[in-house]
Amino acid sequence: MAAYVPQEENLYQSFALESGTFMACPHVSGIVALLKVLHPSWSPAAIRSALATTASTIDPSGEPIFTVEEPQQVANPFHYGNGIVNPNQAADPGLIYDMGMTEYVHYLCYIGYSESYTHSIVCPGKKPSMLNLNLPSITIPNLRGSIMVTRTVTNVGPVDSTYVASIAHPLGVIVEVKPPKLAFNSTIKKLSFTITLSSNHKVIGGYYFGRLNWSDGIHMVTSPISVRTEIIPSYTDRF
Repeated sequence: MAAYVPQEENLYQSFALESGTFMACPHVSGIVALLKVLHPSWSPAAIRSALATTASTIDPSGEPIFTVEEPQQVANPFHYGNGIVNPNQAADPGLIYDMGMTEYVHYLCYIGYSESYTHSIVCPGKKPSMLNLNLPSITIPNLRGSIMVTRTVTNVGPVDSTYVASIAHPLGVIVEVKPPKLAFNSTIKKLSFTITLSSNHKVIGGYYFGRLNWSDGIHMVTSPISVRTEIIPSYTDRF
């Protein structure tokens, strides 16, 4: 729920309430403003990452999040994104997936914008993969066989921190992270890793969900994984 000033003239001195998922915007905007005061140097991508990777996929009572339509079913990342925001944890996320202008320009290059839109940054000769955009989530729209994506995290927690990866595999998909451990110190504040996703082709083509967690024992940095698998038909299926 969120408050707004009603349009009726006789109600200008009071507030009205509106409810709905779209009213999350003013709440999140307020949290973003507070995070920016707490961390003035953080970019918009860093703030988004902090909100996303610390969000909860269970409701405040500890139960799973359900959809609102009838019949109700357990929600997935396509319903709730990363989950319910947690402002206190977002203030101290441990790791962030940051991005600057270059990363966004490479995304524009991928989707075909001309260099007149890329602020004088020349598009690379080899078109960059959209899958490698440094988002705090991993989405594979058409997995056949295996594919590898790259992410980079920045340590914003204790200087000497070591994070270990754990994975909740999407159904029928094997997820491998290399390296499985990230060690930061006073000179190493950013580290990259790869995620290889492989389909065994024994599952029915469709959308499947999992999670990648990085933990130092205090922080839990969570990224949702969504995969759309495609089964390659065998030659025997064609006769």
